[in-house]
Amino acid sequence: MGYMISAIAALVVIAFYVLYVRLIKTRNKVHESMSDIDVQLKKRYDLIPNLLNMAAKFMEHEKKLMSELAEIRTRAMQNSFAANPKTKMEIENLLNQKLGEFRVSLENYPDLKSNQTMITAMQSMNEVEEHIAAARRFYNANVNDLKNAVEIFPSSLVANFLNITYENFPFFEINDVERKPINSQDYFK
Repeated sequence: MGYMISAIAALVVIAFYVLYVRLIKTRNKVHESMSDIDVQLKKRYDLIPNLLNMAAKFMEHEKKLMSELAEIRTRAMQNSFAANPKTKMEIENLLNQKLGEFRVSLENYPDLKSNQTMITAMQSMNEVEEHIAAARRFYNANVNDLKNAVEIFPSSLVANFLNITYENFPFFEINDVERKPINSQDYFK
């Protein structure tokens, strides 16, 4: 009888440990994916001043947009995902919106669009944007894994016991501006 109780106790401890390890690994994956996003965003932040400097020579009428982009970039660089993911996401959505406006305004400057340096910079920006999108998908997948691990029995018991949650890790979602349909007339002014 004593061996049976010891074996059951050992199984419970082993099961607890296995679930604990799984939860910690899943949570660490979320942190890793947050860091991946930060790395890709840093590439974007480094590229924005180069784009603005090149464009400034051609786009005298767009100074307000370019100064807004520079200001939002500064705010974005000052906020980290780890400190406040929701604020960081809001700033990034605003930066995406302004970069979209910048791309649309480039259409009005054929000399700038044909400048080889600007073409290369825009290609680099498109590549960085693709990497950011991939990093965000990786992050969302890891948040989903953590959410499942925290909510599904029996790991939910261990997560609750250890106070492991997913509330600090919101999903990346498109904002209201990105939900609006595209008006092709904006591109043919």
